Amino acid sequence: MISRHIDEKIGPLILRITLGSTMLFAHGLPKLLSYSTKVNSFPDPLGVSSKMSLILTILAEVFCSIFIIMGIKVRLTVIPLIITMAVAAFIVHAGQPWKNQELSIVYLFGFTALFFSGSGKFSLKK
Repeated sequence: MISRHIDEKIGPLILRITLGSTMLFAHGLPKLLSYSTKVNSFPDPLGVSSKMSLILTILAEVFCSIFIIMGIKVRLTVIPLIITMAVAAFIVHAGQPWKNQELSIVYLFGFTALFFSGSGKFSLKK
């Protein structure tokens, strides 16, 4: 049995690495690598332009994810991802079937949990 002391240290680490890596590799990098094909057709739910929406999404999904994986300023760097996932779930996919909203809601709650827990003991910086 793992002691409670170790559980408290390893939980945020597992959450950070899992959420950060899956966001980075499954969502952020594909958007970054296909920027030129997505720039004019990316959803613009907040009315800031497709280009700006894509740039903000890439900044959150790529750069914030990297910081989260490393454990750098986690409480601060999850905020753009929380906003991005809330917009995806409740604006972009609003009124769509649950299966279209589910993943962004899972990410939203995972990043929200990191906001409250912080980076944990195994991180580069609090």
